[in-house]
Amino acid sequence: MSETPPGPKGEPLFGSSRRYARDPFSFIAAVEATYDGVALFDMGPMDTYMVTEPADIERVLVSEADAYRKPDFQNDALGDLLGDGLLLSEGETWERQRDLANPAFRMARLSGMADRITGHAESMVEEWSAGQTVDVESEMARVTLNVILDLMMGVELSDERVRTVEDQLEPLGRRFEPDPIRFAMPEWVPMPGDEEFESAVDALEAVLDEIIETRRGTEGVEGIERASTGADTGDPPMDFLSILLRAQKRGEQSARQLRDEMMTMLLAGHDTTALVLTYTWYLLSEHPEAERRVQREVDDVLAGDRPGMEHVREFEFLDRVVNEAMRLYPPVFTIFRESTEPVDLGGYRVPTGSTIMLPQWGVHRSERYWQDPDSFDPDRFSPERRADRPRFAFFPFGGGPRHCIGKHLSLLEAKLILATVIAEYELDFLGEPPLEFMPSLTMHPRQTMEMRVEER
Repeated sequence: MSETPPGPKGEPLFGSSRRYARDPFSFIAAVEATYDGVALFDMGPMDTYMVTEPADIERVLVSEADAYRKPDFQNDALGDLLGDGLLLSEGETWERQRDLANPAFRMARLSGMADRITGHAESMVEEWSAGQTVDVESEMARVTLNVILDLMMGVELSDERVRTVEDQLEPLGRRFEPDPIRFAMPEWVPMPGDEEFESAVDALEAVLDEIIETRRGTEGVEGIERASTGADTGDPPMDFLSILLRAQKRGEQSARQLRDEMMTMLLAGHDTTALVLTYTWYLLSEHPEAERRVQREVDDVLAGDRPGMEHVREFEFLDRVVNEAMRLYPPVFTIFRESTEPVDLGGYRVPTGSTIMLPQWGVHRSERYWQDPDSFDPDRFSPERRADRPRFAFFPFGGGPRHCIGKHLSLLEAKLILATVIAEYELDFLGEPPLEFMPSLTMHPRQTMEMRVEER
């Protein structure tokens, strides 16, 4: 077995980090196209194995997941932000917290929340009017944030506090854009943007403190669930915050752990769904035939009703459109792991402590697995065409034991919000394609996503 896979040659000291930082998307695409399944390059001081063969991705995420962990390099500023929440925690801490979170994300619970998701979408649409121009990325971020606050924290924030959260997202995102200087510097060296990042974290923590104190004492039967829904089921509320507050009462949850989980939920819980929606609106605007087909399906399925759980399973073409949006524009464009023991990938021996990159951007657009991969073709997700495709040629939510716990909520949310808007309006993109992207923790469009609201 060969010890070292081929890969691009980098510069002294910086390796490939400067090329990656300039445009990670073109770098990933070039490496995927040039090397067969596994490539090795130097990301500054860090050797990185980029894996693009679906069978090997499945081994890393699923069948041999115990041989990998989240890498340490993600635990500096990201650790300051998200701490030991579900996204970053490992071992027994992760298992305990995941077990606590599972009931809040079960489909049996979420299906009963469909009306509330639709209600948030309707509140957004009520503020629109035909001919108005809206920033769709901002609108989708606000509605998905309101959903996560309601369903997972049991609160409704004032518009002012929601804006406070939104205002922190840009300085947080800038901190995680690839920077070859940061790659080469110790974490303790001050860098531009550090103060803005710390200020944004402080502002979000203040909002979370308010939410937690508002909810404290309402996590039992006589709590927010009864007040907000009018239901008197005798059951305790099962939003994630209520579950954690009850665990804290039992002495099973520290104040710091509670903060970390709520910060993770606040940020990761809405951002990816908002981006899926943003890119879906863009693609529909750029492809009128697909847009008309979605409109016909929504009209036929709803038959004048407001979108509900009973309709979601009937949205066949809408489901394909959402999948195709996540294929072309995956909000999480790459996943990293670190090997905890020597492993075999693609016929190469990979040593302990190696950084493994699993890039959705490269695999989702690979000519090896997709015909005409840069084109928008929702029907590539029809049962007939997806039958012979490798499972991990498409993995927008990761996979295995650490797959995104919010997958079902995100897809339910996206379809209900899309259907609510489509039933009344269409959105026309006012910018100039193609899109350009900011590579932070998630993939945001660089341009303002202004769209004109047109009455159907």
